[in-house]
Amino acid sequence: MSTPTMVSPAQTKRSRESQFGLMWRRFKRHRLALVSLWIVGLFYLVALLAEFIAPVDPSDYSARYTYAPPQGLHFLAQNEDGGWEFGPFVYGYKTEIDPVALRRTFVIDETVRLPVQFFAESEPYMLAGIIPMSIKLMGVENPRDPFYILGADRLGRDLLSRLIHGTRISLSIGLAGVTLSLFFGIIIGGFAGYYGGWFDTGVMRVVEFIRSMPTIPLWLGLAAAMPKDWSALQTYFAITLILSLIGWTELARVVRGRFLSLRTEDFVTAAQLDGASDWRIITRHMVPSFMSHIIAAATLAIPGMILAETALSFLGLGLQAPIVSWGTLLQDAQNIRTLATAPWLLLPGVCVVVVILSMNFFGDGLRDAADPHGR
Repeated sequence: MSTPTMVSPAQTKRSRESQFGLMWRRFKRHRLALVSLWIVGLFYLVALLAEFIAPVDPSDYSARYTYAPPQGLHFLAQNEDGGWEFGPFVYGYKTEIDPVALRRTFVIDETVRLPVQFFAESEPYMLAGIIPMSIKLMGVENPRDPFYILGADRLGRDLLSRLIHGTRISLSIGLAGVTLSLFFGIIIGGFAGYYGGWFDTGVMRVVEFIRSMPTIPLWLGLAAAMPKDWSALQTYFAITLILSLIGWTELARVVRGRFLSLRTEDFVTAAQLDGASDWRIITRHMVPSFMSHIIAAATLAIPGMILAETALSFLGLGLQAPIVSWGTLLQDAQNIRTLATAPWLLLPGVCVVVVILSMNFFGDGLRDAADPHGR
């Protein structure tokens, strides 16, 4: 007589977990992906609260502080008695004349401390264009004092404020573009793989034609065809739509290949015999069966969209001023003086690298967590 197998409480609890709970438990084991999730979430939080976090309006400028170096934010300072005082502040500036180039340069003056306030009063603004507010996360006590934590650009504009507002534009283009690409890729690739035949052949020829077009000449033509009288917002949506119409092809090929292998499976045949419609079979049975592939493709496509927008705006083919994105900010880093005397203008490039790496690691963790054959 065989002995009944004892089931532990942990195994019983695990068997009652939902699919999302199982994915989350497996995702937490991927430490690098978990850290990347926090980094990506932080960037999107900054993008959402851009008006509140940015010290000043990104378009405000001061000709007195062109190419002013970063002041940094300090919390401890030594007083005259040799002790330490706590309180946020930034150092002021003093000007010096370069004896070689005979031009004015700014240097940090550590004898002048400008107090910084958190939740400081500001001019009225609309948070995300919806909520009226008049409080900023931080600012100097005297609005006339210079406040450039990350330095200033060639027009004396605060780089930190412009970087924060540029985060919203660059990340939203990636998210919106991938959402549209997912829709087109899953629908078109799914039906091509499910039905096959002449429809599949036609879709694949269109995909091959789009992927064979050279990228730079294509963007040159699109930039020339875009009306010059369009507003910045219209240009933004046009760039997003164009990126989506070009970016769906890779996902469509992946989905089509998976559908070709799945349409002969037993669960698909059972659904067809049960009278399920083609739409229900595709959306409720076939797509969830390879969700890990879709997640991996989506998370890898978002960095691609961000890189595309950054590169195109950097080359002058994408977004243009007055829109602030990481690509348009990097346009100021195209000359030798930037590399020699104002390296802080390369900070948008650092943000691009951090976000791209974080999203790639995050996508790897999601793919492993959603893989039903993984351990």
